[in-house]
Amino acid sequence: MEIKDFERQHIDEAKAIAHACYDEEQQAVKALPTVSDIPDLSDFAENGLGIAAFDGGDMVGFLNCYSPFDNAFGSTDVKGVFSPMGAHAAVSTNRSKIYAAMYQAAGAKWVRAGAVSHAICLYAHDEELQRQFYCYGFGLRCMDAVRPMELIDCKPCAGYDFSEISKDDYHFIYPLDLALNRHCQQSPFFMNRKPETREEFMVSSLKEGARYFAAKQNSKFCAFLKIAASGETFIATGDTYRHINGAYCLPEHRGKGVYQNLLNFTISTLKAEGYTQLGVDFESFNPTAYGFWLKYFTAYSHGVVRRIDERIMQLRL
Repeated sequence: MEIKDFERQHIDEAKAIAHACYDEEQQAVKALPTVSDIPDLSDFAENGLGIAAFDGGDMVGFLNCYSPFDNAFGSTDVKGVFSPMGAHAAVSTNRSKIYAAMYQAAGAKWVRAGAVSHAICLYAHDEELQRQFYCYGFGLRCMDAVRPMELIDCKPCAGYDFSEISKDDYHFIYPLDLALNRHCQQSPFFMNRKPETREEFMVSSLKEGARYFAAKQNSKFCAFLKIAASGETFIATGDTYRHINGAYCLPEHRGKGVYQNLLNFTISTLKAEGYTQLGVDFESFNPTAYGFWLKYFTAYSHGVVRRIDERIMQLRL
């Protein structure tokens, strides 16, 4: 196997391999849309952090990432890199061995660039590849999941009102957003992100074009869903897709069917507007989210992460 720097001349072959890998996952997750093309790889060919693998002159794989960024995951003080879905792929034959060689070469580039947090988005049903990254010190952190825009099976819950919140009333969601942030700090989550101020929350919500759906009991808000136009994978966009990128229910209201009914209210509203697919992303080490979302959505991506010992930066590699 020959390892080379990823360059523009490799893009067409790389996209063909990436498209084949996506088609494999779509066979396992029927809710995934059919795609005609993989997103452009030109930026990855320019940042100098990608590699391509060849066997007998034929490309068998490639591995790219975004340029290093500060504060990886918004809760660390280190630089990180992220290889999103479609920015890497390999042929099915000897796939895990190809990736082993590719990461060894790419990882050296990433560390030289100052990144000690390495994150890669793998397809959820490629268990062999996940085992390879497990052997290289990676662990599961994030998941993307999808479902058709169809109602889930649940019983009605009395005493609660469900509605979409007007932009003027977004500030009522802010206390729940703070509660979500506190939840993220607890075990086994341990994710300490700086919370937004009320003003920052309002500004970011309006800038993102967020829509909030909420549950109330006795006129008091107790749960919310934040809906965005897109998510973090290349399929999480488009005129027929909407994405959940914020969700929380106060503990005293859990186990009563509130969130199931809030989800159904949201689905009914979005389906009437013509949307056909609903996605969500969440941390796998959030037991509440993991238990809830995987009941009603099908995972199609696993985000695996490795944190390198920062002291390696003292060496010239």
